[in-house]
Amino acid sequence: MKKALLAAALMSAGVIAHAQSSVTLYGRLDAGIEYISGLPNNSYTGSVSRWRAESGDWGTSLWGLKGAEDLGGGTKAVFQLEGAFNTMNGNLGSAGSIWNRWATVGFSNVNYGTFLLGRELFISNGVWDFDPFGQSNWSSASLVRGRNWPQSSNNISYQSPKWAGFDVYGQYALSNATNWNGNGTTSQGREGGLQITYTNPLFQVRGIYDEIRNPKNGLLNGGDGAFSFSREYTAAANVFLGPFKIQGAYQAIRTSGFTAGASAPTSLDHEWGGITWQATPAAAAIAAVYHVNANNGFGNATIYTIGGTYNLSKRTLLDLQIATVRNSKSANFGLDANTFGVGGTGNPNVSPAGSYDENPLPGHSQSGAYVGIQHVF
Repeated sequence: MKKALLAAALMSAGVIAHAQSSVTLYGRLDAGIEYISGLPNNSYTGSVSRWRAESGDWGTSLWGLKGAEDLGGGTKAVFQLEGAFNTMNGNLGSAGSIWNRWATVGFSNVNYGTFLLGRELFISNGVWDFDPFGQSNWSSASLVRGRNWPQSSNNISYQSPKWAGFDVYGQYALSNATNWNGNGTTSQGREGGLQITYTNPLFQVRGIYDEIRNPKNGLLNGGDGAFSFSREYTAAANVFLGPFKIQGAYQAIRTSGFTAGASAPTSLDHEWGGITWQATPAAAAIAAVYHVNANNGFGNATIYTIGGTYNLSKRTLLDLQIATVRNSKSANFGLDANTFGVGGTGNPNVSPAGSYDENPLPGHSQSGAYVGIQHVF
Protein backbone atom coordinates (compact mmCIF):
# COMPACT_ATOMS: atom_id res chain seq x y z
CA MET A 1 0.00 0.00 0.00
CA LYS A 2 2.78 2.41 0.95
CA LYS A 3 4.61 1.64 -2.34
CA ALA A 4 1.43 2.34 -4.30
CA LEU A 5 0.92 5.65 -2.50
CA LEU A 6 4.57 6.60 -3.15
CA ALA A 7 4.26 5.76 -6.84
CA ALA A 8 1.07 7.81 -7.08
CA ALA A 9 2.77 10.75 -5.37
CA LEU A 10 5.74 10.60 -7.74
CA MET A 11 3.43 10.43 -10.75
CA SER A 12 1.46 13.43 -9.46
CA ALA A 13 4.68 15.41 -8.95
CA GLY A 14 5.69 14.63 -12.52
CA VAL A 15 2.32 15.83 -13.83
CA ILE A 16 2.57 19.07 -11.83
CA ALA A 17 6.12 19.74 -13.05
CA HIS A 18 5.03 19.09 -16.62
CA ALA A 19 2.05 21.42 -16.25
CA GLN A 20 4.38 24.22 -15.14
CA SER A 21 6.73 23.79 -18.11
CA SER A 22 6.21 24.28 -21.83
CA VAL A 23 8.20 23.59 -24.99
CA THR A 24 7.13 24.92 -28.39
CA LEU A 25 8.37 23.82 -31.81
CA TYR A 26 8.04 26.62 -34.38
CA GLY A 27 9.33 27.56 -37.78
CA ARG A 28 8.98 29.36 -41.09
CA LEU A 29 9.45 28.15 -44.66
CA ASP A 30 10.03 30.70 -47.40
CA ALA A 31 10.50 29.84 -51.07
CA GLY A 32 9.94 31.49 -54.44
CA ILE A 33 11.14 32.33 -57.92
CA GLU A 34 13.49 35.27 -58.50
CA TYR A 35 14.64 37.18 -61.58
CA ILE A 36 17.53 39.64 -61.40
CA SER A 37 19.36 41.64 -64.08
CA GLY A 38 22.53 43.73 -63.93
CA LEU A 39 24.66 40.94 -62.47
CA PRO A 40 28.35 41.04 -63.40
CA ASN A 41 29.88 38.41 -65.64
CA ASN A 42 32.81 36.39 -64.29
CA SER A 43 35.45 38.78 -65.61
CA TYR A 44 33.57 41.89 -64.39
CA THR A 45 33.48 43.34 -67.89
CA GLY A 46 29.75 43.15 -68.63
CA SER A 47 26.32 42.33 -67.23
CA VAL A 48 24.15 39.22 -67.28
CA SER A 49 20.74 38.23 -65.87
CA ARG A 50 19.41 35.15 -64.08
CA TRP A 51 16.28 33.23 -63.09
CA ARG A 52 16.54 31.06 -59.97
CA ALA A 53 14.55 29.21 -57.33
CA GLU A 54 15.26 31.03 -54.09
CA SER A 55 14.70 30.52 -50.36
CA GLY A 56 14.60 33.42 -47.92
CA ASP A 57 13.86 36.41 -50.17
CA TRP A 58 10.88 37.56 -48.08
CA GLY A 59 12.14 36.15 -44.78
CA THR A 60 14.69 33.63 -43.55
CA SER A 61 13.55 30.02 -43.52
CA LEU A 62 14.05 28.83 -39.95
CA TRP A 63 12.99 26.39 -37.27
CA GLY A 64 13.40 26.38 -33.54
CA LEU A 65 12.43 25.34 -30.04
CA LYS A 66 11.55 27.62 -27.16
CA GLY A 67 10.36 26.84 -23.68
CA ALA A 68 9.69 28.10 -20.20
CA GLU A 69 9.53 26.61 -16.72
CA ASP A 70 7.60 28.38 -13.98
CA LEU A 71 9.92 28.85 -10.98
CA GLY A 72 7.33 30.67 -8.88
CA GLY A 73 7.03 34.28 -7.80
CA GLY A 74 6.46 35.42 -11.39
CA THR A 75 9.85 34.12 -12.55
CA LYS A 76 10.43 31.62 -15.35
CA ALA A 77 13.49 29.84 -16.66
CA VAL A 78 13.45 30.28 -20.45
CA PHE A 79 15.39 28.96 -23.42
CA GLN A 80 15.38 29.36 -27.21
CA LEU A 81 17.12 27.44 -29.99
CA GLU A 82 16.75 28.67 -33.59
CA GLY A 83 18.51 27.88 -36.84
CA ALA A 84 18.22 28.99 -40.46
CA PHE A 85 18.07 26.70 -43.48
CA ASN A 86 17.49 26.81 -47.23
CA THR A 87 14.04 25.53 -48.19
CA MET A 88 15.13 24.82 -51.77
CA ASN A 89 17.98 22.43 -50.93
CA GLY A 90 17.72 21.74 -47.19
CA ASN A 91 21.17 23.13 -46.38
CA LEU A 92 21.82 24.80 -43.03
CA GLY A 93 22.08 28.58 -42.94
CA SER A 94 25.63 28.31 -41.57
CA ALA A 95 27.76 25.28 -42.34
CA GLY A 96 28.38 23.20 -39.23
CA SER A 97 25.97 25.20 -37.06
CA ILE A 98 22.42 24.03 -36.34
CA TRP A 99 21.42 26.92 -34.06
CA ASN A 100 23.09 29.81 -35.89
CA ARG A 101 20.44 32.41 -34.96
CA TRP A 102 19.53 31.73 -31.32
CA ALA A 103 20.91 29.51 -28.55
CA THR A 104 19.98 31.16 -25.25
CA VAL A 105 19.02 30.30 -21.69
CA GLY A 106 18.03 32.65 -18.90
CA PHE A 107 15.32 34.04 -16.66
CA SER A 108 12.19 36.08 -17.31
CA ASN A 109 10.04 38.00 -14.82
CA VAL A 110 6.94 39.98 -15.70
CA ASN A 111 7.98 42.84 -13.39
CA TYR A 112 11.76 42.87 -13.88
CA GLY A 113 12.33 41.79 -17.49
CA THR A 114 14.32 39.08 -19.25
CA PHE A 115 18.00 38.18 -18.78
CA LEU A 116 19.63 35.83 -21.32
CA LEU A 117 23.00 34.19 -21.99
CA GLY A 118 24.11 32.73 -25.33
CA ARG A 119 23.89 33.43 -29.06
CA GLU A 120 21.36 35.93 -30.43
CA LEU A 121 20.61 38.07 -33.42
CA PHE A 122 22.76 41.16 -32.96
CA ILE A 123 21.05 44.27 -31.60
CA SER A 124 21.32 46.04 -34.99
CA ASN A 125 18.49 43.73 -36.12
CA GLY A 126 16.25 46.06 -34.09
CA VAL A 127 15.60 47.99 -37.32
CA TRP A 128 13.32 45.11 -38.41
CA ASP A 129 10.31 46.75 -36.74
CA PHE A 130 10.89 49.95 -38.75
CA ASP A 131 11.69 48.50 -42.18
CA PRO A 132 8.68 48.55 -44.55
CA PHE A 133 9.91 45.27 -46.07
CA GLY A 134 10.80 43.71 -42.72
CA GLN A 135 14.46 43.09 -43.60
CA SER A 136 13.58 41.15 -46.73
CA ASN A 137 16.53 40.27 -48.95
CA TRP A 138 16.25 43.62 -50.76
CA SER A 139 15.80 46.20 -48.02
CA SER A 140 17.55 47.73 -44.98
CA ALA A 141 20.61 45.44 -45.00
CA SER A 142 21.37 45.68 -48.73
CA LEU A 143 23.08 49.07 -48.98
CA VAL A 144 25.14 48.51 -45.82
CA ARG A 145 26.25 45.08 -47.08
CA GLY A 146 24.68 43.08 -44.25
CA ARG A 147 25.77 45.37 -41.38
CA ASN A 148 22.17 45.37 -40.05
CA TRP A 149 21.52 41.63 -39.71
CA PRO A 150 24.44 39.67 -38.17
CA GLN A 151 24.27 37.21 -35.29
CA SER A 152 26.35 37.53 -32.13
CA SER A 153 27.87 34.88 -29.82
CA ASN A 154 28.98 35.02 -26.17
CA ASN A 155 26.09 37.35 -25.34
CA ILE A 156 24.69 38.75 -22.13
CA SER A 157 21.41 40.57 -22.79
CA TYR A 158 18.58 42.24 -20.92
CA GLN A 159 15.09 43.24 -22.09
CA SER A 160 13.10 45.42 -19.72
CA PRO A 161 9.32 45.39 -19.30
CA LYS A 162 7.42 48.45 -20.54
CA TRP A 163 7.31 51.48 -18.25
CA ALA A 164 4.83 54.18 -19.35
CA GLY A 165 5.41 53.18 -22.98
CA PHE A 166 9.21 52.93 -22.71
CA ASP A 167 11.33 49.80 -22.82
CA VAL A 168 15.09 49.22 -22.87
CA TYR A 169 17.14 46.43 -24.42
CA GLY A 170 20.86 45.95 -23.93
CA GLN A 171 23.32 43.43 -25.37
CA TYR A 172 26.98 42.78 -24.59
CA ALA A 173 29.11 40.10 -26.24
CA LEU A 174 32.53 39.06 -24.96
CA SER A 175 35.41 38.47 -27.36
CA ASN A 176 36.57 35.44 -25.31
CA ALA A 177 40.14 36.47 -26.20
CA THR A 178 42.96 37.34 -23.81
CA ASN A 179 42.55 40.91 -25.07
CA TRP A 180 39.16 42.32 -24.02
CA ASN A 181 38.32 43.68 -27.49
CA GLY A 182 39.88 40.83 -29.49
CA ASN A 183 43.40 39.96 -30.63
CA GLY A 184 43.07 37.46 -33.47
CA THR A 185 42.72 34.37 -31.31
CA THR A 186 38.91 34.14 -31.56
CA SER A 187 36.38 34.47 -34.37
CA GLN A 188 34.54 37.41 -32.80
CA GLY A 189 35.64 40.66 -31.24
CA ARG A 190 33.75 42.49 -28.52
CA GLU A 191 30.25 43.60 -29.55
CA GLY A 192 27.35 45.33 -27.87
CA GLY A 193 24.72 48.00 -27.90
CA LEU A 194 21.76 49.71 -26.27
CA GLN A 195 18.23 50.18 -27.63
CA ILE A 196 15.50 52.45 -26.23
CA THR A 197 11.93 52.35 -27.58
CA TYR A 198 8.81 54.41 -26.89
CA THR A 199 5.44 53.12 -28.11
CA ASN A 200 1.92 54.54 -28.03
CA PRO A 201 -1.17 53.96 -30.21
CA LEU A 202 -0.22 56.70 -32.71
CA PHE A 203 3.53 56.23 -33.16
CA GLN A 204 6.65 54.38 -32.10
CA VAL A 205 10.24 55.66 -31.96
CA ARG A 206 13.49 53.80 -31.35
CA GLY A 207 17.10 54.77 -30.86
CA ILE A 208 19.95 52.24 -31.13
CA TYR A 209 23.67 52.51 -30.51
CA ASP A 210 25.81 49.49 -31.34
CA GLU A 211 29.39 48.57 -32.14
CA ILE A 212 31.12 45.56 -33.68
CA ARG A 213 34.88 45.27 -33.15
CA ASN A 214 37.36 43.56 -35.45
CA PRO A 215 38.39 40.20 -33.89
CA LYS A 216 41.89 40.55 -35.38
CA ASN A 217 42.82 43.63 -33.37
CA GLY A 218 39.77 44.91 -31.47
CA LEU A 219 39.47 48.01 -33.66
CA LEU A 220 36.34 49.57 -35.14
CA ASN A 221 37.43 49.09 -38.75
CA GLY A 222 38.50 46.39 -41.16
CA GLY A 223 39.50 45.77 -44.75
CA ASP A 224 36.02 46.78 -45.93
CA GLY A 225 35.99 50.01 -43.93
CA ALA A 226 32.67 50.60 -42.15
CA PHE A 227 30.70 47.62 -43.44
CA SER A 228 31.73 44.93 -40.95
CA PHE A 229 33.41 46.58 -37.96
CA SER A 230 32.13 49.98 -36.90
CA ARG A 231 29.84 52.01 -34.68
CA GLU A 232 26.23 52.48 -35.74
CA TYR A 233 23.79 55.15 -34.56
CA THR A 234 20.13 54.58 -35.50
CA ALA A 235 16.99 56.71 -35.12
CA ALA A 236 13.75 55.18 -36.41
CA ALA A 237 10.01 55.85 -36.30
CA ASN A 238 6.66 54.24 -37.10
CA VAL A 239 3.46 56.23 -37.52
CA PHE A 240 0.09 54.43 -37.38
CA LEU A 241 -2.72 56.03 -39.40
CA GLY A 242 -5.61 53.57 -39.65
CA PRO A 243 -4.85 51.20 -42.56
CA PHE A 244 -1.55 53.02 -43.26
CA LYS A 245 1.79 52.57 -41.53
CA ILE A 246 4.54 55.08 -42.35
CA GLN A 247 8.10 54.02 -41.50
CA GLY A 248 11.49 55.68 -41.68
CA ALA A 249 15.00 55.54 -40.25
CA TYR A 250 18.41 57.22 -40.36
CA GLN A 251 21.68 55.47 -39.60
CA ALA A 252 25.17 56.91 -39.20
CA ILE A 253 27.86 54.21 -39.46
CA ARG A 254 31.37 55.27 -38.45
CA THR A 255 34.85 53.77 -38.03
CA SER A 256 37.79 54.98 -35.97
CA GLY A 257 41.52 54.63 -36.48
CA PHE A 258 41.27 53.40 -40.09
CA THR A 259 44.80 53.43 -41.59
CA ALA A 260 44.23 52.09 -45.13
CA GLY A 261 43.70 55.50 -46.76
CA ALA A 262 40.88 55.71 -49.30
CA SER A 263 40.73 51.98 -50.01
CA ALA A 264 37.27 51.65 -48.42
CA PRO A 265 34.53 53.92 -47.05
CA THR A 266 35.03 54.82 -43.40
CA SER A 267 31.69 56.61 -43.07
CA LEU A 268 28.19 55.67 -44.27
CA ASP A 269 24.94 57.61 -44.04
CA HIS A 270 21.97 55.34 -44.57
CA GLU A 271 18.29 56.29 -44.57
CA TRP A 272 14.97 54.93 -45.76
CA GLY A 273 11.29 55.62 -45.77
CA GLY A 274 8.19 53.74 -46.83
CA ILE A 275 4.51 53.11 -46.42
CA THR A 276 2.35 50.01 -45.96
CA TRP A 277 -1.33 50.07 -46.88
CA GLN A 278 -3.39 47.30 -45.31
CA ALA A 279 -6.02 47.39 -48.05
CA THR A 280 -8.01 44.45 -46.65
CA PRO A 281 -7.47 42.11 -43.68
CA ALA A 282 -5.69 39.77 -46.12
CA ALA A 283 -3.95 42.10 -48.60
CA ALA A 284 -1.19 44.67 -48.04
CA ALA A 285 0.69 46.90 -50.50
CA ILE A 286 4.17 48.27 -49.68
CA ALA A 287 6.42 50.93 -51.23
CA ALA A 288 9.84 52.07 -49.96
CA VAL A 289 13.04 53.92 -50.84
CA TYR A 290 16.48 53.10 -49.33
CA HIS A 291 19.54 55.34 -49.81
CA VAL A 292 23.20 55.28 -48.79
CA ASN A 293 26.10 57.74 -49.09
CA ALA A 294 29.65 56.41 -48.72
CA ASN A 295 32.74 58.59 -48.29
CA ASN A 296 36.23 58.19 -49.81
CA GLY A 297 34.78 58.36 -53.33
CA PHE A 298 32.63 55.22 -53.11
CA GLY A 299 29.51 57.10 -54.16
CA ASN A 300 25.86 56.67 -53.32
CA ALA A 301 23.03 54.35 -54.25
CA THR A 302 19.24 54.22 -54.00
CA ILE A 303 16.86 51.26 -53.98
CA TYR A 304 13.30 51.89 -55.19
CA THR A 305 10.95 49.04 -54.41
CA ILE A 306 7.28 48.06 -54.34
CA GLY A 307 5.60 44.85 -53.27
CA GLY A 308 2.99 43.31 -51.07
CA THR A 309 1.51 40.26 -49.41
CA TYR A 310 -1.72 38.31 -49.54
CA ASN A 311 -2.62 36.09 -46.61
CA LEU A 312 -4.25 32.84 -47.66
CA SER A 313 -4.67 32.00 -43.96
CA LYS A 314 -3.21 32.97 -40.59
CA ARG A 315 -0.13 30.87 -41.37
CA THR A 316 0.36 31.08 -45.14
CA LEU A 317 0.97 34.10 -47.33
CA LEU A 318 1.97 34.93 -50.89
CA ASP A 319 4.59 37.66 -51.35
CA LEU A 320 5.85 39.83 -54.20
CA GLN A 321 8.65 42.39 -54.49
CA ILE A 322 9.94 44.38 -57.45
CA ALA A 323 13.07 46.49 -56.94
CA THR A 324 15.84 48.41 -58.66
CA VAL A 325 19.07 49.87 -57.31
CA ARG A 326 20.55 52.95 -58.99
CA ASN A 327 24.26 53.61 -58.44
CA SER A 328 26.23 56.80 -58.83
CA LYS A 329 29.25 56.69 -61.13
CA SER A 330 31.65 55.16 -58.59
CA ALA A 331 29.20 53.00 -56.59
CA ASN A 332 28.52 49.28 -57.11
CA PHE A 333 25.83 48.38 -54.57
CA GLY A 334 23.53 45.47 -55.43
CA LEU A 335 20.02 44.51 -54.40
CA ASP A 336 21.42 41.78 -52.17
CA ALA A 337 23.70 42.50 -49.22
CA ASN A 338 26.86 41.63 -51.15
CA THR A 339 30.35 41.92 -49.68
CA PHE A 340 32.44 45.01 -50.37
CA GLY A 341 34.58 45.01 -53.52
CA VAL A 342 34.27 44.24 -57.20
CA GLY A 343 31.85 41.70 -58.61
CA GLY A 344 32.35 38.61 -60.75
CA THR A 345 35.23 36.44 -59.56
CA GLY A 346 37.52 39.36 -58.75
CA ASN A 347 36.42 40.10 -55.16
CA PRO A 348 39.09 38.98 -52.63
CA ASN A 349 36.66 39.51 -49.72
CA VAL A 350 34.34 36.61 -50.59
CA SER A 351 34.85 33.12 -49.24
CA PRO A 352 36.34 31.10 -50.77
CA ALA A 353 38.55 33.76 -52.33
CA GLY A 354 37.83 34.23 -56.00
CA SER A 355 34.24 32.91 -55.83
CA TYR A 356 31.50 34.80 -57.62
CA ASP A 357 30.19 38.07 -56.14
CA GLU A 358 27.05 39.83 -57.40
CA ASN A 359 28.07 43.50 -57.12
CA PRO A 360 27.17 45.25 -60.40
CA LEU A 361 29.67 47.23 -62.46
CA PRO A 362 30.34 50.72 -61.01
CA GLY A 363 27.61 53.15 -62.00
CA HIS A 364 25.33 50.39 -63.31
CA SER A 365 21.86 49.58 -62.08
CA GLN A 366 20.54 46.23 -60.94
CA SER A 367 16.85 45.25 -61.05
CA GLY A 368 14.86 42.26 -59.90
CA ALA A 369 11.54 40.73 -58.97
CA TYR A 370 10.41 37.70 -57.04
CA VAL A 371 7.21 35.99 -56.06
CA GLY A 372 6.98 33.44 -53.31
CA ILE A 373 5.09 31.63 -50.62
CA GLN A 374 5.73 31.63 -46.90
CA HIS A 375 4.30 29.30 -44.25
CA VAL A 376 4.78 29.52 -40.48
CA PHE A 377 4.13 26.79 -37.95
